[in-house]
Amino acid sequence: MDADLEALRRHGFAVAYRMLGSVADAEDVVQEALLRVSRAGADVREPLAWMTTVTARLAIDHLRLARVRRETYVGPWLPDPIVDAAAPQPAERVELAESLSLAFLVLLEQLTPLERAAFLLREVFDYEYAEIGRILGRSEASCRQLVARARRRLRDDHRRFDADVERQEALLDRFVAAAEDGDLDALEAMLAEDAVVISDGGGKRPAARRPIHGAARIARLMAGIARLRRRAGVGPLVPATVNGRPGRVEVGRDGRPVTVFSVDVLDGRLQVVRIMRNPDKLAHVRLPCHSAGAAPVNRA
Repeated sequence: MDADLEALRRHGFAVAYRMLGSVADAEDVVQEALLRVSRAGADVREPLAWMTTVTARLAIDHLRLARVRRETYVGPWLPDPIVDAAAPQPAERVELAESLSLAFLVLLEQLTPLERAAFLLREVFDYEYAEIGRILGRSEASCRQLVARARRRLRDDHRRFDADVERQEALLDRFVAAAEDGDLDALEAMLAEDAVVISDGGGKRPAARRPIHGAARIARLMAGIARLRRRAGVGPLVPATVNGRPGRVEVGRDGRPVTVFSVDVLDGRLQVVRIMRNPDKLAHVRLPCHSAGAAPVNRA
C-alpha cells in the first residue's frame, strides 16, 4: 500500500509541478489530493486516474491564485529548480529536457490555467481528449480547442535547445573556468550574441531586477560574480542537473544552497543563463554529498 501511495504521490507531483512551477505549491496540491483519495477509499476504482483529476483541478485553482501573487513579485519570476546531484540516465533525458526544462516551464506561463492543464495532459502525459475532458469537466471538442490554442501560442517562441548533455556540461565547465579567470574574451566567445541572463532573487537576495542582454554585458557580469565569490571565500560551484540539464549550485558555509545556475545551449553557445537566488525557491534543495553520486531531490 505504501508503494502504491508513493507512486500516486510521484505522479501527482509530476503533474502539479509542471502546472505550477513551484515545488512547495505542488507538494501542497499533492498532499491535498492524497487526502481526498484516502477519504474516498473504496469508491476510487482507478486511483491513478482519480489522482490525475484531483491534482489537475486543484492545480488550476492554485495557479489562478499564484498568478495574482506574481503580479507583485519583485524582479523576474523563475520556476523553482528541480536539482539532482547526479546526471540523468539516458532513458530519462528526452523526457526531462522537453517537459521539465526551465525554458519550457517559462513558456507555459503564457497559457491560461485551463490551456496549460489541457496541453500538459495531452502533450506530456499522453491522455486522450476524451480523458482530458473528464478530468477538466469540459467537452472533448473544448479540450481540442484548448490544446490547439496552446500550441499556437507556444509555437513561435519554442526553441529546440541543444540536446547533447555531455557537450553542454563541457561548455559549462569552460564557462565557469573563464569566469573565475576573468577571461572576458573567452566568456564572450561562448555566449550567443543575443544571450540573456535572468536573475530571480524575489527581493530577498541581491539579483538583477531586469534581464541582462548581450554577450559583452553578460561576460562582465559573470566575471564580476566570480570576483565577489572569491572575495567572500565561498567554495567551488557544485555540478548538478537542474531540471534535466547541466547546472551549478553555490553552497553556503552552512551547507545550504545559496544560488542555482542553469543554462540553455543553442548551436553550441550559451543562449540563456538563469540565476535563482530566492531562498524560498531553494529551501527544498538538498545536496548531502557534493558529488555525482548524490541522491536525487524532488525528481518530477
